[in-house]
Amino acid sequence: MNPDLVNRLAPFRAEALGRGIPAEDVERWIATARPSATLVTGGDGPVAGRFGGPLLLPADAPDPWFPLLATLDCAALPEETTGLQLPLEGRLLLFGFPEMTYYGGSAGEVVYIPEGTPVEERSPKNQCVYDDATLALCEQFPQEELRPAPDVSLPHHFLLPTADLFDESVTLPGHPRAGDLVETWEETCGDIVVDGPLHIGGYASHECTETDPVTDAAADAEEAHRHRSDTAELPAPDEWTLLAQWDIGLTGREGSTLHWVIPRQDLPAHRFDRAHVSFFWNP
Repeated sequence: MNPDLVNRLAPFRAEALGRGIPAEDVERWIATARPSATLVTGGDGPVAGRFGGPLLLPADAPDPWFPLLATLDCAALPEETTGLQLPLEGRLLLFGFPEMTYYGGSAGEVVYIPEGTPVEERSPKNQCVYDDATLALCEQFPQEELRPAPDVSLPHHFLLPTADLFDESVTLPGHPRAGDLVETWEETCGDIVVDGPLHIGGYASHECTETDPVTDAAADAEEAHRHRSDTAELPAPDEWTLLAQWDIGLTGREGSTLHWVIPRQDLPAHRFDRAHVSFFWNP
């Protein structure tokens, strides 16, 4: 990872050591840092996409069930910035809606459109919008240009999920001080990371992160798979990664989060049909 990004973690290191966390534990945790791109809606940097905008799809593409959140320019999001093997060109369309689903169902989808693919403007159907309350949410979706800022990300989680839903006490292997390190990160990250609503790559978080939201979302994808009686096998939960995270600030969904997660092996294959979107809200 870019040494400049690692150097930005100096306040975290100093605070962790000041709390008496052993240096070897601190350095082992810093070694897990990942690059990410935070997309911001201000500034004068290059445009990497936009929230909202026209819905441009190939003529043979089905109507999406969910609203379009953002269209991203893959060429403006290189691997050294995001930590992800995204396509080198073309566009990624992120669809999603901030509402709970059933049986692990996805709250959105991802569509990849290779460079040069003929597209046409489509009138959004937004079939998930079914009453005045959901319409009011949909009408608040942002409509702004997005600019990338290189960022650094450390884990916000410190426990492994267990078979017993009432016992999530297994600390991350190899990191006996994980809970203290996460607490330190939460205290210092505001002075380290870029403030923006959409994150590409890095570690996932939400208001109540204890276990990894990516692993939890992958488990939801498996549940949805079983509910559909789909016989195709999905990768194990630890083989998934965060594609995007939207920190939602809509009236009526304050403090909620959408995560787009995907099997790592699908990224170099430019395969996005298995992406799963999870919604978290602690009202």
